[in-house]
Amino acid sequence: MTQTDRTDVGTVEDLQASATRLTGLDDFGGTDHLDGLRVLLSAYAEEGALTPAGSKATRQLLRSALVSRLLSETAWRQHPEYAQVAVPRPVFVTGLPRTGTTALHRLLTADPAHQGLELWLTEMPQPRPPRAAWADNPVFAALQQGYRQHHDANPEFMGVHYLGADQVEECWRLLCQSMMSVSFECTAHVPGYSRWLAGRDWTAAYRRHRRNLQLIGLADQDRRWVLKNPSHLFALDALLEVYPDAVVVHTRRAPRAAIASVCSLNAQAAAGWSELYRGEVLGRAQLELWSRGVRQFMADRARHDPAHFIDVDYEDFVADPIGTVEAIYDRLGTPLGPTARAAMTEMHAASVSGARRPAHRYDLADFGLTAAEVDDAFADYLAAYGR
Repeated sequence: MTQTDRTDVGTVEDLQASATRLTGLDDFGGTDHLDGLRVLLSAYAEEGALTPAGSKATRQLLRSALVSRLLSETAWRQHPEYAQVAVPRPVFVTGLPRTGTTALHRLLTADPAHQGLELWLTEMPQPRPPRAAWADNPVFAALQQGYRQHHDANPEFMGVHYLGADQVEECWRLLCQSMMSVSFECTAHVPGYSRWLAGRDWTAAYRRHRRNLQLIGLADQDRRWVLKNPSHLFALDALLEVYPDAVVVHTRRAPRAAIASVCSLNAQAAAGWSELYRGEVLGRAQLELWSRGVRQFMADRARHDPAHFIDVDYEDFVADPIGTVEAIYDRLGTPLGPTARAAMTEMHAASVSGARRPAHRYDLADFGLTAAEVDDAFADYLAAYGR
């Protein structure tokens, strides 16, 4: 059976062997990722009820994380100077999914003084090449073509969350190198992995995350990093241990809308992958996951200096995106200059038109949930942040 015909997820050994065949590399940089990978594979096999298509997609996801890990290890050896790169006062955008984190992140990274994490560089970590050279890179070209094909085949999904190899994206893919990411819980029914991850210390995964930022930003050391990932909610202590001067921008939205929207997004992302992970099963899992995440975040946040945090209300951001960004800059002690303002204004105009225009309909009832159940699960969050 060829690799393209294969539809099972596989084992630790053959996944690593496949990543080695693809890259010609075999140094995975230790074994700290193996516990998570084993737990994941067990959960997929025993709980996931994956279809052949789901098994194949999951295998590709895991192998991609292993390939990325191999490439990071090689690039660190090739560019040892990366270790001296500072990551001063990075900005991390986080909050419940579907609370404006993507739009806000992309606006902030439109500032030429900032840098974000482009999707293709999470797949192929390396010092960021000059942008003009990207089109000639075969990996970039292949990924970009793949996302164009995905857009053509799944226009509804792209209306929910537009993807492109050249777009700044969430940094969970760097955490996947350590097999520590709630992204795995968003596309499959893996409660065994969920329980395992909930008890982990994320610090080592964030140290690897930082080393990747140092590598990718090697040629852009004068630009501030702006990252985004809702799953930072689960690991605030580790994030601030590794990035002690970080600024955390926390977006807030009514949980009823956020949960309905993320359930719909994940249902589309994993459509056809499982005989089980859909409808009420998906809804219950996502409600538990994200209500637990905000409780963890709130408890951890209470132990840290309030100066680390900037809160952004979703409705305020939608009503006045540039004004919201200006308020963030005021808190950062950085003026929003005319060049950055113009770039953000242009990006916002592009984001609400054409292929990137948001288009998303969702309903809690599609996932066996009621508004009262969501409000109850988020009672502490609503008490603290509700309008």
